[in-house]
Amino acid sequence: MNKLNFIGIIPARYASTRFPGKPLARIGNMTMIERVWRQVSKVLDNVWVATDDARIMSTVKNFGGNAVMTSEMLRSGTDRCREAYEKIGSGADVVINIQGDEPFIGESQLEAIMACFEDDSIDIATLVRPFPEDGSYEELEDPNTPKVVVDSAMNAIYFSRSVVPFVRGVERGEWPKHNRFYTHVGMYAYRADVLAKVAKLPQSRLEIAESLEQLRWIENGYKIKVGVTDYKSIGIDTPADLENALKMLEGQEL
Repeated sequence: MNKLNFIGIIPARYASTRFPGKPLARIGNMTMIERVWRQVSKVLDNVWVATDDARIMSTVKNFGGNAVMTSEMLRSGTDRCREAYEKIGSGADVVINIQGDEPFIGESQLEAIMACFEDDSIDIATLVRPFPEDGSYEELEDPNTPKVVVDSAMNAIYFSRSVVPFVRGVERGEWPKHNRFYTHVGMYAYRADVLAKVAKLPQSRLEIAESLEQLRWIENGYKIKVGVTDYKSIGIDTPADLENALKMLEGQEL
């Protein structure tokens, strides 16, 4: 892994149905996008924000970060990362796609996803979190928390919004005690040449059914290595999420 060069790219759009202007929302004494950038910069030397909005671009430059303008027409964060990588021209071997609404992302999470590339055969990597044995089935079945099935080498077999696998002969409320479930943590890393290829793939049947982009890659034969993290960061999807996060962090230095 030491011979690989990593670049972190943070896709950040201004438009959002549930939280317009989310990257510029303030958390303590700085914006959300600055917090994400500073957290990632603790691990990576080369970190960029990829945006389609001049306000975000200006904000990033004002706090001393790197930013690149990308098209408003891109379908996903993966597409934005691909365009940004090509515009930046860094020549990095691996591109890490970091969510712009994870202001408390853990350093250990970045280190875990980077470690996946110690295996030269890995095309793409992502993270999972073990679901606790004493966790409730109601929390596990939340469709906004995708579940991941892995093989014995910790490569992803399938991602689903449903609870998989089905635990036969056991009451659903007892499933977490009888099987190791993993929930998905939405961070990806791709070898640069693989990123260029997967960004050109058409939507796949399973992707459309589950509305999960990573299924497109599996359907097209790409190997997705899974790193494991126990760190639970706080994602911000809505203004209410932001308020709840601030309440949880009351008294802490922000």
